[in-house]
Amino acid sequence: MDEHRKHQVSLRGASAKEITRDALLEKVFQERELRNYARRATAAALFIQRVWRRYKVSEIVAMQHQEEWEILVNHFAGVRTATWISKIILRPFLFFIMCLSTRHQKVHTRHIDCMRTCFSILLESMNSVDLDSNFCSLAIGTPEERRIWTYQAQKLTFLGFFILSQFSKHNSGDQDIVYVTSLAMRLVVVLTDLKGWKCITDDNRSDADIAVKDLIKFMGSGKCGIYISIGRYVSTLNNSSLQRKSIILTGDKFLITASAITLALRPFSATHFDFTGHGLSDVNYAAKQYCVFLLTIPWLAQRLPAVLLPALKHKTVLSSCFQTLLILKKNILRDMDRSEIPLSSKGIPPVGWALANVICLATGTDNDSTDSGSFSQGLEYALYVHVVVTLTESLLDYLDNYGCIKKEKKDIAPSPDPTDTVLCDVDATAGFLKSSYIDLLRPVCQQWHLKILLAIANTDSTHSAETPLLNSPEYSWKLELSDVAFFYSNMLRIFSILNPTLGSLPVLNMLSFTPGFLVSLWAVLENSLFPGDSNISDDHFISKLSFSNKSVVQEKRQKQVEKDGVNKWVSVLQKFTGKSQAAGKYADQIDSHPGPSKVNEDSSDVWDIEHMRSGLQGISKDMFCLLHLFCATYSHLLLVLDDIEFYEKQVPFTLEQQRRIASLLNTLVYNGLSHGSSQQSRPLMDYTIRCLHLMYERDCRHQFCPPDLWLSPARKSRPPIAVAARSHGVLSTNPRGDDASFVPSMGSIITTTPHVFPFEERVEMFREFVKMDKASRKMAGEVSEPGSRSIEIVVRRGHIVEDGYQQLNYLGSKLKSSIHVSFVSECGLPEAGLDYGGLSKEFLTDISKEAFAPEYGLFSQTSTSERLLIPNISARYLENGMQMIEFLGRVVGKALYEGILLDYSFSHVFVQKLLGRYSFLDELSTLDPELYRNLMYVKHFDGDVKDLSLDFTVTEESLGKRHVIELKSGGKDISVSNENKMQYIHAIADYKLNHQILPFSNAFYRGLTDLISPSWLKLFNASEFNQLLSGGTYDIDVDDLKNNTRYTGGYSEGSRSIKLFWEVIRDFEPKERCMLLKFVTSCSRAPLLGFNHLQPTFTIHKVACDVPLWATIGGQDVERLPSASTCYNTLKLPTYKRPSTLRAKLLYAISSNAGFELS
Repeated sequence: MDEHRKHQVSLRGASAKEITRDALLEKVFQERELRNYARRATAAALFIQRVWRRYKVSEIVAMQHQEEWEILVNHFAGVRTATWISKIILRPFLFFIMCLSTRHQKVHTRHIDCMRTCFSILLESMNSVDLDSNFCSLAIGTPEERRIWTYQAQKLTFLGFFILSQFSKHNSGDQDIVYVTSLAMRLVVVLTDLKGWKCITDDNRSDADIAVKDLIKFMGSGKCGIYISIGRYVSTLNNSSLQRKSIILTGDKFLITASAITLALRPFSATHFDFTGHGLSDVNYAAKQYCVFLLTIPWLAQRLPAVLLPALKHKTVLSSCFQTLLILKKNILRDMDRSEIPLSSKGIPPVGWALANVICLATGTDNDSTDSGSFSQGLEYALYVHVVVTLTESLLDYLDNYGCIKKEKKDIAPSPDPTDTVLCDVDATAGFLKSSYIDLLRPVCQQWHLKILLAIANTDSTHSAETPLLNSPEYSWKLELSDVAFFYSNMLRIFSILNPTLGSLPVLNMLSFTPGFLVSLWAVLENSLFPGDSNISDDHFISKLSFSNKSVVQEKRQKQVEKDGVNKWVSVLQKFTGKSQAAGKYADQIDSHPGPSKVNEDSSDVWDIEHMRSGLQGISKDMFCLLHLFCATYSHLLLVLDDIEFYEKQVPFTLEQQRRIASLLNTLVYNGLSHGSSQQSRPLMDYTIRCLHLMYERDCRHQFCPPDLWLSPARKSRPPIAVAARSHGVLSTNPRGDDASFVPSMGSIITTTPHVFPFEERVEMFREFVKMDKASRKMAGEVSEPGSRSIEIVVRRGHIVEDGYQQLNYLGSKLKSSIHVSFVSECGLPEAGLDYGGLSKEFLTDISKEAFAPEYGLFSQTSTSERLLIPNISARYLENGMQMIEFLGRVVGKALYEGILLDYSFSHVFVQKLLGRYSFLDELSTLDPELYRNLMYVKHFDGDVKDLSLDFTVTEESLGKRHVIELKSGGKDISVSNENKMQYIHAIADYKLNHQILPFSNAFYRGLTDLISPSWLKLFNASEFNQLLSGGTYDIDVDDLKNNTRYTGGYSEGSRSIKLFWEVIRDFEPKERCMLLKFVTSCSRAPLLGFNHLQPTFTIHKVACDVPLWATIGGQDVERLPSASTCYNTLKLPTYKRPSTLRAKLLYAISSNAGFELS
């Protein structure tokens, strides 16, 4: 007995070994299951044997039938009637072909001969006018004959498409398979077309009509695999776009292609029949299969002969497909993802190819032209737009997911893998694939395309299909402006992702310069976001351009801080992360004496758009799309919009509209960042921020918005200065600022839109950064006791630039340490005195004064009235010229780091480069007004620009030599014409603003950023940078200066001469007060944050000059002139007795450009 049975429990009696009842039941249950399993296994084995025997027997019988069939066909000499063909020829043929070919998914050579014979007999029969000999006569015969004909016709149809699919797999040029495939296609075409039935009369036409209709329904049902087979076949055809020539097919191959396309469109012609019930679902299924298997073929229109394309573009086909795709879009898009595409085209998903083919077919684009200039005849525009929107959304979802997958793969450490070579090959062809794909989408970049859609949308009428599949309001589509916006918004994103060279530029160019498009978009946005049309008039705007004393601003700010409290901002520090972007400015000059702006709390509400207060979370999908398209288009247009168009002609918007646009963008960006945004909303945020920066920078150059507008979003939620500064520091050093999972916070607002903070607060932030940096250096041991680790230098008065360069340039960031300067007079003798900060200030002031002078050759002045500094292009030819410019960057950085004011201002364009920003045409007026005027003359020239004899070159003159620079390759041979004048204008501007100055700005930037972090600088715009460097406005606050003045030598606040001094300077003109300040401190402007930040403190030192009593009685006063020690910011004031004398002596002194030398 085996081991298993020896331990089994007997059910008839007790076991020798005790066992529990539950264990016994479990054992019995397991044995029962084993027996059931054995029975099922035995039954399955028997079933498999029966199937296998049946299969083998059927194959043997099929081979016998084939031999008998061949003998019969070859030796039959009688009359071939329709019944004989059906029973003797077709019935056994279908049997052995189905058993031996279709079952094995392979066509053997021996079967090809049988197919050729059978198909020839059938075609010959159907071409007969004799009713008895025509195979199709069975379709109108007795019910039994009709049933047999329907069955055999369906089998023949199935066989025809099977042969077509096999031809696709073995398209090797074998003439036998080509000929058989052409016969099979001809046979199916004749079977489904009453015009090919020669036996039809008026009496039996209705019966024949029913038979054809049933056969077409069978084709449309998908049971014969029509669209899979045709799709595989078309995919093997050559692509004319890759071969740069039209497809030319001849003979049998052309017949196969034409027949396949004809049959693919047969079910759509069935809409002429009065289908009900299942008939409608068959047409729907055919359209669905057509979309899934044909529209997803890469370069569909480019693979087919041009003569066949009108059939694909027919309105019946397109309308049916479009309606079906919209009704069954979830199922169709799911099936598209599973469809097959060639390996060489897998860089684009099937839905992407469906999109390209829809656009090609709808716009009349074929393989000979990509810009037909019109839509296909009878196109339903509303259906077309909705279908494209549906496909683009699906494509973008794929691209977003694909982008995430690629990003994850990049994060994985590379490993040696043989597949890397294959991946490199795929990447090498990806660019070409994307370029050729984008070419298919070119019609959407044409103005005619947009204009037609806008015209249809403006009619405000419903454009439903002429032959709707379902008579229901649910499936009627209306074309509105929002639909057109969705269309182009999605196209922008697709071009930006898939266009390897130009990105979304082709679409943006077209959108920006299509008349009326931007205006229409803004009209919709304005009506939605500014309900009630509560106009903000120009008078209101002018009234808001008010300025106040700085102390009032500080007082109101202090009250606001006390009201809001500090505690709620403590936790904010933990959330700040990101990367610094552009900075801004909230006020500009509107008259000759501008001052710090006043934050008007009440008026700020006017510019805070209520609908945008929740950020992106509070807007609908339609509004999201409209905003994305508007911001993308307008930001592109702003790049080429000159000041004449913007301010004078007010094109495309009035200045009032521009202010509304600016307030919308400002509020949206602020609240979008503060409330956070998802990855899907990133395209909108990117374009909105870009557009906002362009408008803000234009406002900084030439103001058109009130200061309150830029400050309004954050006026109630700004954090204290210390918190904001520290959060910015955390943000700028966070290594994961670009992480997709990052949730924006107040920190990203500070870096992206710093202009929502008043300028004075940002200056305080800057000083806080410096304080934090000094503290960190002290903790790192770079700074210990005062005077330690300082830099000792000796400078000759007559060679201050050369000595400073040789001794300091190599230090780099170590220049942050204190400098102790010892001067050597022009006589070669050391000057007496110790440097406690005053001499180093004098050194920085004197070296900048000499090095920035135009006579030195490193910098020149712009031709504008401000005479701003710009690098001299000849500096590159000077000895150590570029190194000297880099050193001057360190000098400026040292001055900013120590809070020392330099009385110089740089060109707007030059500062833009230091801030990492690109300059555009409208900024050329700040650099070279004459060149800007000349370019505007060319731009608006009414005649033929060729008469001006211009070419794509620019001439430079350096050190007496003229250099010709080509603006593009071969530019000297390219004449400027009306067609390319815009290219010429922007090429000139781009060279002057960006390329010519770039080497110098890079050198200066390297020196500057050795001491000043780039993230600190980006808190400011160009004008504010100059103010940070050289001080505030062209006047001083006498009260502020008086409150922060120190008196030495015996003077006090109550001294008679001191009282006379303050009375006199109050009566000075602003220009004279600035001259006094420059006389004492070497800088004509006050510190931005007030005189309490002036280092060293402003000091008035007493110079005792006794006058005899009789001289005083006689009207005489002190004759000595006041003098100054600029290194210590000290005014040495004699003891004048009369205000007239003090005024005269002081004016003489400050006008003499001397200090120590006066006596």
